[in-house]
Amino acid sequence: MWHTLLDFKLGNEKFARQLSQEYLEILPTKNTLFPHTHEILQYLISKEYKVHLITNGFEKVQWRKLENAKIHGYFSNVITSETACCLKPQKAIFDFAIAKAGCCYNQGIMLGDNLDADILGAMNAGMDTVFVNHIREETDLKPTHTIYHLKELENIL
Repeated sequence: MWHTLLDFKLGNEKFARQLSQEYLEILPTKNTLFPHTHEILQYLISKEYKVHLITNGFEKVQWRKLENAKIHGYFSNVITSETACCLKPQKAIFDFAIAKAGCCYNQGIMLGDNLDADILGAMNAGMDTVFVNHIREETDLKPTHTIYHLKELENIL
């Protein structure tokens, strides 16, 4: 929040800390998901895929978000940047996730909607990628696959 406030020429550190605290309290209560989230997670589980989550979020906040959205039971592992001690797009968080999953890079695929953190990060780690381009963002990156809504994942996996 500090950097965001500075962008608006508001250099109030106390306010930034308060805003950050309130944001982290409110964020996990929001449970709106992208269309077809539950259906695609159920599809993946029914096809015996192991589903893991890699997030730049805090452990406590992420678990509350997953529980409030009623999707916490779908994931074999939830890897947070807090636990991994690094952030996407750093290769180290992908290495941590692959080790936690007990597999190799060629056995996994990264599904994400953020070109830098998810797609470029996974590509730099040597993983296949599925870019979920909900907003039809133009990019020079070449993900392995690009889809525009989650239901399309059934055509790939």
